[in-house]
Amino acid sequence: MRDFPGIVRPFRNSYPRTMIDPFGRHISYLRVSVTDRCDFRCVYCMAEDMTFLPKSEILSLEELDRACSAFVRQGVKKLRLTGGEPLVRRNIMSLVRSLGQHLETGALEELTLTTNGSQLERYAAELKDAGMRRINVSLDTLDPDKFAAITRWGKLDKVLAGIDAAKKAGLDVKINAVALKGVNDDEFSRMVGWCGDQGIDLTFIEVMPMGEIGEQRIDQYLPLSMVRADLQRHWTLDESSHRTGGPARYYDVRETGRRVGFITPMTHNFCESCNRVRLTCTGTLYMCLGQHDSADLRTPLRASESDGPLDAAIAEAISRKPKGHDFIIDRRHAKPAVTRHMSVTGG
Repeated sequence: MRDFPGIVRPFRNSYPRTMIDPFGRHISYLRVSVTDRCDFRCVYCMAEDMTFLPKSEILSLEELDRACSAFVRQGVKKLRLTGGEPLVRRNIMSLVRSLGQHLETGALEELTLTTNGSQLERYAAELKDAGMRRINVSLDTLDPDKFAAITRWGKLDKVLAGIDAAKKAGLDVKINAVALKGVNDDEFSRMVGWCGDQGIDLTFIEVMPMGEIGEQRIDQYLPLSMVRADLQRHWTLDESSHRTGGPARYYDVRETGRRVGFITPMTHNFCESCNRVRLTCTGTLYMCLGQHDSADLRTPLRASESDGPLDAAIAEAISRKPKGHDFIIDRRHAKPAVTRHMSVTGG
């Protein structure tokens, strides 16, 4: 039985177990923003004076469970919970435990989460017990003062304690670091070494042109080709065949025995192998992070107790998945390529 009374929905074998977009790509990965709220205000993600969505527009945990289950029923094998900060959503563990039951049936291969780490001390053991095996933690610097400046509201020691708690709980941890020119670009080698000491992997991400955040994108942007070249002066990077189902390209760091990955939406278009779609906390499905086209799943969710309209809306949306994104840093006008904030879309 599920944690949510009245929402027990056994899988029906008559449903297709794969979704294929117009370009022959199998859609097997769903990223779900469970909230637009966060306890940080990272400079590349949010404005400091964010206005958050009214509760009536946000999917309930029961609705999120039903939507996610529909995608699993139609062939999604990997499900990632994001935000905002997913662990600030009230009663979030009831959703995690419910979705974890798809792991037990074998319908879902992986349930995971991206977090800023602020709540990990509290939730790490519960996440592991619910079936999670690995998580991503966003951490852009190991300097407490820089951390406070980047996150505006965050405390580095709390995040580091959360990472320790996750490791003790038996979760595999990967660090995600956004490369910010003039901010953390003097720390990348140190971060590789620190992750090696911690026994965890590290992925660098190019800043993405999403949302008005009160900062100039051109001032933040740093091509990861330059980051990799700098790292190769300090570390031996061997190309790796390792894949996690996401867009990162990995290298083995010979000296540490760990991996470093690079996600390059600006300098390398990885769209040809895209296997994912994103569901926002309002029930809007984005078939591409870098496009405005979307599908409304909240209406069919709330219009009928039957899953038929929801399944049909998902299928129609997948049929419109574009070939690739249009990310570009606008050097003339400093405008974002996509006006919605990353916290709304969920990464």
